[in-house]
Amino acid sequence: MGGQPLFILEEDTERTQGKDAQSSNISAGKAVSESVRTTLGPRGMDKMLVSDDGDVVITNDGATILGEMDIEHPAAQMIVEVAESQEEDVGDGTTTASVLAGELLSKAESMLDDDVHPTTIVEGYHEAASLAQEAIDEQVIATDLDDEQLLQVAKSSMTGKGTGDVAGDVLAEVVVDAVRAVQSEDGVDRDAISLQTQIGAASSATEVIEGVVVDEEPAHENMPRSVEDGAVAIIDGAIELQESNVDAEYNVTNVDQLNAALDAEEQELRGYAEALADLGAEIVFTTDDIDDRVQAYLAKDGILAFEDLSSDDLASIRSASGATRVSGVKALEADDLGTASVSVRSYGEAELAFVEGPEAETVTVFARGSTEHVLDEVERALQDALDVVTAALDKGGIVPGAGATEIAVAAHLRDHAASIEGRKQLAVEAFADAIDVLPRTLAENTGMDPIDALVDLRAAYDGGDCAGIISEGQTGSVTDPLEHGVIDPAAVKHEAVHSATEAATMIVRIDDVISSS
Repeated sequence: MGGQPLFILEEDTERTQGKDAQSSNISAGKAVSESVRTTLGPRGMDKMLVSDDGDVVITNDGATILGEMDIEHPAAQMIVEVAESQEEDVGDGTTTASVLAGELLSKAESMLDDDVHPTTIVEGYHEAASLAQEAIDEQVIATDLDDEQLLQVAKSSMTGKGTGDVAGDVLAEVVVDAVRAVQSEDGVDRDAISLQTQIGAASSATEVIEGVVVDEEPAHENMPRSVEDGAVAIIDGAIELQESNVDAEYNVTNVDQLNAALDAEEQELRGYAEALADLGAEIVFTTDDIDDRVQAYLAKDGILAFEDLSSDDLASIRSASGATRVSGVKALEADDLGTASVSVRSYGEAELAFVEGPEAETVTVFARGSTEHVLDEVERALQDALDVVTAALDKGGIVPGAGATEIAVAAHLRDHAASIEGRKQLAVEAFADAIDVLPRTLAENTGMDPIDALVDLRAAYDGGDCAGIISEGQTGSVTDPLEHGVIDPAAVKHEAVHSATEAATMIVRIDDVISSS
C-alpha cells in the first residue's frame, strides 16, 4: 500500500479534505456569526424567528437567536456552542463572542490562503488570547462595587433589548435590589433568585418579592386570600385518609356499622384540621392532595392551604418562611412552624400566591409585560442583567464598555506582536484586527462610518483617553463611556475571548470531514 493509510468506508459516505474542508467549515462558521452581527449594541436590530408550527420569537439576544435557528452544519454548531457557553458562564456577551469567533475565522482564512500552517495560526491565536486576557485585567476600573456602579452594569446589559429608558431604570433597580438581597460574605447566591412572569402590565411594574411566587390558588374557595405574619406548616405528603398496608375486607351488615365507619373517617379527617389549628398553623403547604372535607374544616378555622406544590416550590417556601418540612400532620410540632405573609392575587384567570418571609433567603423578580413577546424579551433581559451583575461582584470587577476595552486589547496585542518570532506574529496581529470588529460593528449599527470611528477610537486611546461608541440621538459619537455609565463586567470580556478562541482554533484545525448519509 506504499505506507498510505487505508480507509474502509460505506459507499454512501461523503468525504471532504484539505482546503475544501477548511473553506467549508470556515464559511459555515462565518455565516452563523454574521447572522447575529446586526444585533450588537444599543442600536442593534431584532430578529423574528418563526418555527414550523407558527411560534414566533422576537429578540436580539445572540444565544436565543442561535438556539432557535435550525442549524445542521457541524462547524456552524460550534459557533452556537460559543453562545451557549457564554450564556451559561456569565449570562451576557453572547453576540460579542459569536461575532468575534466569526471574525477570527475570517482572518484565519486569509492566512491559510497565504500558506500559513493551521498549527501556526492556532498557536498564535492562543498566545494572543493570553495577551488579551492580560489587557482586560489592566482595564479593570473597580472590583469593590457600589450600588450606582451595579445599576450602570445592569442598564448597560439591558440597553437595546426592548426595555426602554424609563423601564430600563426601574428594571436595573430591581436587578440590583435582588442581587444585594442574596449577597453574603461568600458572594452572591445566584440560584436564590428566581424569575416569575405575568402578562398584563407595563414592564416598569416589575418588582422584587422577598420570598417566592407560586402559581397556585387556595385549596378551598372559602379560605382567606391573605394572611399577615402567619405560622407556616409544610407537609411533604397528603392530608387525607390513611390507607392500610393490609389487604383486608370489612363486612358491614347494618346501617349502624356503616355510620360508625363513616364517623370514624370523619373524625380522622377532622382531627387533621384540629391538630393544625391547635398547633397554631395559619398557612399550610402540601406536596400532595388535601381531602375535600379537610379543606372545608381548614377554611372554617380560617386556615389558608395550598395543595399539590412541587418539591422545588416547597424548598423555596421553606427558605422564605423558615418552616421545617415534615412527612405528615402527625409528625408536625410547634417548633416546625415558620413565619410568612401570604397573599393571593388575581391576574385575569390566573392566580398567584406571594409568600414573603421576614428572613427570606430567596427572592423573586416578578416581571411584567404588556404582551407575550414584550414579556419574553423583558425576561431575557432580566436574566442577563442578573447574571452580569452577579459576575461583576464575584468575578473580577468592571471595565469600560462601548468598545473601549476592545480598543485597548487590540492595541496591547499589536504592541507585543513585534516581539513574537516567526509566523505566529501574523496570527497575533490578525487576532488584534479581529478584536477591532467589535467597536467597528458597534459604530456601524449606530449609524456611524465604521472606519472613521475606528480611527478616532485609536487616536483617543493613543492620546491616553478612554473612548467608546456612545449612541446619542439619531447617531453615535466617540466619547468616554464612563461619563455615560456604560460599563461591563470584566468576566464577560474574559469569557468572550476564551470561548471565541477555542471555537475558532478547533474549526481551523479540521482538514478532513467524513460524513455518512
